Amino acid sequence: MDRNTVIEAVNDAVVDALGVEPEEVTPEATLLDDLGAESIDLLDILFRLERSLGIKIQAAELAAYVQGGIPDEEFGDENEIVSAAGLAQLKKVMPQIDVEALTGQLQATQVMGLFTVENLVGLVVHRSELLAAASAA
Repeated sequence: MDRNTVIEAVNDAVVDALGVEPEEVTPEATLLDDLGAESIDLLDILFRLERSLGIKIQAAELAAYVQGGIPDEEFGDENEIVSAAGLAQLKKVMPQIDVEALTGQLQATQVMGLFTVENLVGLVVHRSELLAAASAA
C-alpha cells in the first residue's frame, strides 16, 4: 500500500473522529495531547482506518506495536518509569522522542501522549506490510 494513501486515510480518519480542522492534523501532532483524542476516539480512528483501507488494527495491537513485545515488567520499572529497554523500543516507533530527556522520567501511562499522527501512519504502513507478507507466503 502506498504511503501517501495511508497518510490521506489517517488524516481523514483523525479529522472525522475528532472533529478537528484538517490543518491541525500535522505529522508531529500528538493524538492525545495536541488533538484531544481519548481512548474511545482511538478506537474510532482505528475503525475508520479499517473501513477505508481494509486493515484491521485492534487497540491491543496498537499497544503491542508501541511496546514491541517487551513484557510489562521489562518495559517499565516498579515505579512504572519506562526502562532503558522500553525507551529504546519507543525510539524505534516514535523516532521524534528525546530519549535523553525522558530517561528516568517517562511514566508508562504517559507513553501514548507522545504518539503522533506520523506514528499512526507508521503503524498502518507496518501492519499493511505484515499483511502483504503473510498473503505472499
